[in-house]
Amino acid sequence: MLQVKNISFTYIENPVIENISFEITKGQNVAVIGESGCGKSTLLKLLYGLYNLDNGEIFYDDNPILGPKYNLLPGEDYIKYLAQDFDLMPYITVEENVGKFLSNIYKAEKKARVQELLEMVEMTEFAKVKAKYLSGGQQQRVALARVLALEPEILLLDEPFSQIDSFRKNSLRRNLFNYFKKKQITCIIATHDSTEALSFSDETIVLQNGKLIAKGSSRELYDNPPSFYVASLFGEVNELKLSHFIDSEEVDHTLLLYPYQLKVVDKGKMKVVVKQCYFKGSHYLVKAVFERKAIFFEYNSELELNQEVTLSIAR
Repeated sequence: MLQVKNISFTYIENPVIENISFEITKGQNVAVIGESGCGKSTLLKLLYGLYNLDNGEIFYDDNPILGPKYNLLPGEDYIKYLAQDFDLMPYITVEENVGKFLSNIYKAEKKARVQELLEMVEMTEFAKVKAKYLSGGQQQRVALARVLALEPEILLLDEPFSQIDSFRKNSLRRNLFNYFKKKQITCIIATHDSTEALSFSDETIVLQNGKLIAKGSSRELYDNPPSFYVASLFGEVNELKLSHFIDSEEVDHTLLLYPYQLKVVDKGKMKVVVKQCYFKGSHYLVKAVFERKAIFFEYNSELELNQEVTLSIAR
């Protein structure tokens, strides 16, 4: 189990991580999400031991993870960290980069392992190509294969699919996250992509201004977001009042509603004016205005601009 106990970290005078605590059990996939600058990348670096903590402690199976004050070389053998710059050696081939940390004593086993990893990231045909000739997305796939070569117990990934084409990203994520589960590799991924939190992560950690503001199952955080900020990290969201939809003498509750949770109806209180329609394949995402505020909802066909429609909560 990975245990993070009340850790804090400051760059010069600015606190970046403030009093964060959480636990992650072995084999879990955990997404760390939040707006840019909230501390996601810094948290991964602290977990790897790249920086010294101001306060707090980090343990894995009751063994401390320490910073450069205590280790000449940061990190532990059982942890691998993939930064956003990939850190590939440009003048050696793809297969040489992937096998860089594998022993040359058992050459047949090394070759088989490299082949297995290149197949997983769909880079077999580039095995003999030098890394400097690869695109950014191809380099990212090679870097993913390399950090898996020695099969770590903990894998820290910082935006690992950011430069990979969408058509390839989906199959690659399925391959990798299935592999992590099969091998019981604990994976912590800092990401801006809500798909990686919802579809592939057991739990999600939400950071805001260096503080942990939510942690729980990804489905639970999506279905019952504790704040507008948390909900907005999963996509467009509307903050509305119950009184916009029904007359009630009870306390006027604030509602956080995703676009699919609003529907067009013939009669109702909430009348909005259509401003833009975005084709999403199976439906349109419609941007409308209500009381000088943008509202987003889904509809199965394109609506006329400046048309007034009535919305209700979808059941």
